[in-house]
Amino acid sequence: MPLEKLKSFLDGNGVKYLLVKHSPAYTAQELAALSHVPGNEWAKTVMVKLDGKVAMAVVPASCRVVFDLLKSASGAKSAELAGEQEFKDLCPGCEVGAMPPFGNLFGMDVYVDAQLAEDAEIAFNAGSHTEMVRLPFADFQRLVKPKVVKLSRTA
Repeated sequence: MPLEKLKSFLDGNGVKYLLVKHSPAYTAQELAALSHVPGNEWAKTVMVKLDGKVAMAVVPASCRVVFDLLKSASGAKSAELAGEQEFKDLCPGCEVGAMPPFGNLFGMDVYVDAQLAEDAEIAFNAGSHTEMVRLPFADFQRLVKPKVVKLSRTA
């Protein structure tokens, strides 16, 4: 999803957000540090498969998805990491590894770690490795309607 589509979606829904362009960064921890966002507020989107269907698991930068927790929370019989070939065409215009956690725009379920819901704001990649967005978590939750569950542990 090109940045313009995300901006249009946010603007159309009356969301106040901050867009930041930055030098290329590829890991969630690196992005959190570069953008001066606490690691527990930086949302890392992890592409997963639940019973063979691609979904998004969104966890703090400093955490890892615990697949048993995700499986339990989703009611799936199997939960595993999705391979790049399985999801790269599902998010048109996005750089691999920089998908924003707006699975609703791609027809995907979104599971967000409860720790991210504890903060007033959330920050995430905006579809590229050089742009990020920060906005109120309440607006993210209102627009995406993710399932907020415990699904990670500190890496």
